[in-house]
Amino acid sequence: MQIHDVRTRRSAEEFPTTEHLAWKIAEVAADPVAVGDDTAEMIINRVIDNAAVSAASVIRRPVTAARQQALTHPYKPGATVFGVPGRFSPEWAAWANGVAVRELDFHDTFLAAEYSHPGDNIPPVLAAAQHKGIGGEQLVRGLATAYEIQIDLVKAICLHGNKIDHVAHLGPSAAAGIGTLLDLDVPTIYQAIGQALHLTTATRQSRKGLISSWKAYAPAWAGKVAIESVDRAMRGEGSPAPIWEGEDGVIAWMLDGPEARYRVPLPGPGEAKRAILDSYTKEHSAEYQSQAPIDLARRMRDRIGDLDQIASIVLHTSNHTHVVIGTGSNDPQKFDPTASRETLDHSVMYIFAVALQDGTWHHQKSYAPERAQRPDTVELWNKISTVEDPEWTRRYHSTDPAEKAFGARAVVTLKSGETIEDELAVADAHPLGARPFAREQYVNKFRVLAEGVVDDAEQERFLAAAANLRSLAPGELEQLTVAVRDDVLATAPKLPEGLF
Repeated sequence: MQIHDVRTRRSAEEFPTTEHLAWKIAEVAADPVAVGDDTAEMIINRVIDNAAVSAASVIRRPVTAARQQALTHPYKPGATVFGVPGRFSPEWAAWANGVAVRELDFHDTFLAAEYSHPGDNIPPVLAAAQHKGIGGEQLVRGLATAYEIQIDLVKAICLHGNKIDHVAHLGPSAAAGIGTLLDLDVPTIYQAIGQALHLTTATRQSRKGLISSWKAYAPAWAGKVAIESVDRAMRGEGSPAPIWEGEDGVIAWMLDGPEARYRVPLPGPGEAKRAILDSYTKEHSAEYQSQAPIDLARRMRDRIGDLDQIASIVLHTSNHTHVVIGTGSNDPQKFDPTASRETLDHSVMYIFAVALQDGTWHHQKSYAPERAQRPDTVELWNKISTVEDPEWTRRYHSTDPAEKAFGARAVVTLKSGETIEDELAVADAHPLGARPFAREQYVNKFRVLAEGVVDDAEQERFLAAAANLRSLAPGELEQLTVAVRDDVLATAPKLPEGLF
């Protein structure tokens, strides 16, 4: 990997375009390096993973609204929308599919200086590939780039510290991935990256307080913008530059300011794009920092016994977990039994309480209003708090994969004064966890979430197509969509008409 020093530059300073971070990323995207078998295998896993969570979310209200918007934009050749027949304008297909993927907070993740769900890159890159009639091998190349760029940016540049939403890394990565997909030249990809970043920087209020459905829409918006940015750049139009380093650019005014420096790792010329192998998926439908606490709660419940005897539970954890999904957020909504699903899945106090009581986690039942409002759950929920532990924060930011941790130490104090303690560094499904996900687990996740939503024969057809992804010929990528049963789609919410 090559490390690039990135900082703000004065307008009067000599700073050649070829030194801009966006140009360096474009060079990586344009590098025709082959994709290794292990990387391609993981890309296939994540295509299956995205389809799984889309099947589970397909009739939820935000997904239904996004799909209805896409269906008003039929287009040939176009791209497919999950669950329904037809072809639609690729940016709108990416929009609908992006919301379906993100709605349940149930797909892959990578956490470092910033947070990310790199599987959010798949809908826009796949939509562009379907629209242009591109084959599976080239799609794999595009997705390897998109994962690489997003994860490299996440390793180096913190957004949330300045309350900028994490999808600001997604617009550039998706644009770069589409650039690779289409074999575009460096100057064109450079311009697309600049516009995609410029239009996807937004505040983190979408994940604060009363969290709305925009939490699922934000990454879909970034993917839609990426497609439009590539289209504009292909027509010869330019974008703000230097977008990161400019005197009035992203670093100077949205991130750590003119004096900040970032060290961004990117593959050198001819170096394989392998970053997807650093990422991990979710076994449970909840914010990633909740994954290990869910498994920890399941492990502790038998030791605790009678949960009515609990006086308090303190989760000692990282700064991120404490301030984003813990009591360090100072969000009273995280203790509100009538809060939205999006808010509950960002409350580790609620999640730990339900996991302790039920010994399991379900993407629908665990968030149901009657579940959240159970008096015994509310009582236990309000006994749980979080505190930052510097050691957990250090491990969260460690660059050593064997040391990096996203878990917590739970200290349960009983009414008798007895304490019960246990800790878990990574979720069971993590590559270093008790039950790491491999192809078998991804396929099983798909089958479980697609049950009753997708006919068995259609499930098997899709799984066979996904496994054969690299061999799909140009024009065959529509095989990667999934048809949902008509009777299931008929139960989707009836929504008011919009503008389109």
